[in-house]
Amino acid sequence: MRHSKTGLTKQVTALAAAWSLSGAALAATTVVTADRLLDVASGRLLERPALVIVDGRISAIGTQGTLALPADATRIDLPGQTLLPGLIDMHVHLDADARISGTRYLDYTDSFWQAVGVANAKAMLEAGFTTVRNVGSRGYNDVGLKQAVDQGYIPGPRIVPATYALGVTGGHCDGTEGLPPSFAAVPNPSVADSPEGFRLLVRTVRKYGAEVIKICATGGVLSRTDVAGAQQMSLAEMKAVADEAHMLGLKVAAHAHGLAGINDALRAGVDTIEHASLADAESFRLAKEHGAWFSMDIYDDDYILAEGAKNGVFEESLVKERAIGLKQRQTFRAAYQAGVKMVFGTDNGAVFPAGQNALQFAKMVEWGMPAIDAIRAATLNAAQALGRESDVGAIAVGRYGDLVAVRGDPLRDVRLLEHPSAVIKGGERVK
Repeated sequence: MRHSKTGLTKQVTALAAAWSLSGAALAATTVVTADRLLDVASGRLLERPALVIVDGRISAIGTQGTLALPADATRIDLPGQTLLPGLIDMHVHLDADARISGTRYLDYTDSFWQAVGVANAKAMLEAGFTTVRNVGSRGYNDVGLKQAVDQGYIPGPRIVPATYALGVTGGHCDGTEGLPPSFAAVPNPSVADSPEGFRLLVRTVRKYGAEVIKICATGGVLSRTDVAGAQQMSLAEMKAVADEAHMLGLKVAAHAHGLAGINDALRAGVDTIEHASLADAESFRLAKEHGAWFSMDIYDDDYILAEGAKNGVFEESLVKERAIGLKQRQTFRAAYQAGVKMVFGTDNGAVFPAGQNALQFAKMVEWGMPAIDAIRAATLNAAQALGRESDVGAIAVGRYGDLVAVRGDPLRDVRLLEHPSAVIKGGERVK
């Protein structure tokens, strides 16, 4: 029997309503309570907070006893604890292990590093870093890790992948730098030597999953044969990268220790300067003029000089670190005092073991940044620099239910963040 158009419409509407009600009933709902909540925007501690998280995002925020809470929700009650937004590290290398440095990585097959990435992703998440920006990975490992996390195969943070870090022949991002000429036959998808070559690299890595572009504007510390402060990419090459990436809706991070490379990267329009070790007053002016952020890994000097030789770090690299580490920390203090925008980035994974990211907070405070601003660097500021203010970086309605809890007041003792008492990602407790 054929139905009338009106009758069919009513049936479809009724079915849609039923499906909607069924979906609502099945929606994952979590209630989180604690003694305090740090509002990172105002820097104030709010008493007796209660949050409702539905399908991974915060749907309501209020005070215990005042906010109506769903009776059938999963409860995560954290008495005596303080809630903060999930932390963001803007400079990690998931598929690296600081304990396997120098040429020791050649002892391992290529797929080994993807397995390292699985372990590192779990470690960083359990340390309270619910979002990370992976700024350099071979074999598109970071894209694979992101897909595995997003599909629920492995635990890990939200990953913003850069895929390969891009640079010039023989430079810090040349994967065969320091190896004999016979390795020249190995395809190197991260190297170009002209503006047009870099435009092609940007398009290529975006095609295969890059959500941010990473370039090496200067030499580095852990690369063996270059000079950390020497510029490696020309202004024209960096501008080609920035223009192409921005046209495609991507931001650009520039590894840059040396002054000339830092300043040309800023003139080219990059969005974040990684390391920024030898920046000066002109660099600060350019950063503020162009709205760029500094991501300065000022904890790393401690670990490299204490453990680097044992881990296989080249002696040439240790010499460079001894020359540059203190200067970077002095630059950090000067940049903050000058009003440069700062985000939290550590080089975790590649430079010190994964999951120890939060060790940098105390170093930031030691070198002149108040605890609230160090925390903002890893929350509000990082979210803004990522262009993801609607998703992460604050405890706010509509953002992901990504939370960290500590036992005490992190504004009085920022080292509490080194040992979170609870970690919640998307409304699910992971620690």
